[in-house]
Amino acid sequence: MIAAIPYTTFPEITLGPLGLRTFGLMVALGVVAGSMVAARWGERWGVPADQTISLATRLVIAGVIGARLTWVVTHLDRIDGPIDIIAVWEGGLQFSGGFITAAIVGLPAFRRWARTTRWRMLDGSVLALTIGAAIGRIGCYSVGEHLGGPTGFVLATRYDGGQTREGANPLRDGVPPLEVGQVVHNTSLYELVSLVLLGLVLAWLLYRRRASPGTALGTFLVWYSLSRFTTDFFRAYDETVLGLTGAQWMCLALFPVGVAVLVVARPRLARAVAAEEAPLSSGTPGVAPPPSAPSP
Repeated sequence: MIAAIPYTTFPEITLGPLGLRTFGLMVALGVVAGSMVAARWGERWGVPADQTISLATRLVIAGVIGARLTWVVTHLDRIDGPIDIIAVWEGGLQFSGGFITAAIVGLPAFRRWARTTRWRMLDGSVLALTIGAAIGRIGCYSVGEHLGGPTGFVLATRYDGGQTREGANPLRDGVPPLEVGQVVHNTSLYELVSLVLLGLVLAWLLYRRRASPGTALGTFLVWYSLSRFTTDFFRAYDETVLGLTGAQWMCLALFPVGVAVLVVARPRLARAVAAEEAPLSSGTPGVAPPPSAPSP
């Protein structure tokens, strides 16, 4: 191993006399940033910002509850008392549980919109989710979550100290507990890099490419499912069922949905949008001109 990324956890940020929990701060910033992106995107397609913010608030609450409950159920050995069940400020949110819960809660709201608007909003929502999740991964990185075993990978981190959420106990395969100087996989970092790249691709599709409805959603589902399915193999402390983590089982379900959106739904939506805009672009008397496309 020639070099590794120095890594010291930073669970608290001190601003003068004020100490802030890094994980909670990053989650909050992710929620705010994602909500703002979703609201501005919705306004482009006629959805008022306050309506989007209201929906985002409900989805965030549902997502946090689902993510925390899923984490608690899969980490019962770390629950020593009632306060540990709700201590989200110290880390411990499982994306798969939050994603599924938020999707169930949000489905009725999305179905109330017209078909094209619904798919446009879903596209904007996955960009907002990607941005929020990327910021949230900084919080995971700060508290030492989602660590793996020793490695020589180019993005490996060298643990230089600090309290971690994982690593105190021996790994299931007998690797000794995390020690200062040990070079290990850090999937929080891997996922952060993947989410940043995904966010750039989604932003390009939506704002530059002006892709047809469903393109961003399908891309997100395929990209995220492949990325998360891969990185979870490097996690050393997650519970597994038949050799796979809960998130990996979710990814097995999301991947074919994403493919179906790209291959089946997206072409149909593109034809529907073209049919809707054809009379407008032809200058039919008495018909208002089409709305301008989103500006970059």
